[in-house]
Amino acid sequence: MNTQTRPVSEISRRATHILFKEMGVVDTIRFLNQFSVGRGDYTKDRENWLGEITLDDAIAQMKAEKIKDQQDS
Repeated sequence: MNTQTRPVSEISRRATHILFKEMGVVDTIRFLNQFSVGRGDYTKDRENWLGEITLDDAIAQMKAEKIKDQQDS
């Protein structure tokens, strides 16, 4: 067992190399994207998407969509 302390940058580089080798580029990137910091202001974006919708309105919309899906099946 190696007890030598390494810089985090080296550990990250080695870990990424191992992931690429074992999982492939696409799966490695998908895995690493889980830990990246997002951008923008989610609260403002959410307000733009939903507007002034209330919880009761949201529930009613979900119920209506469920009924529509059941009728389409």
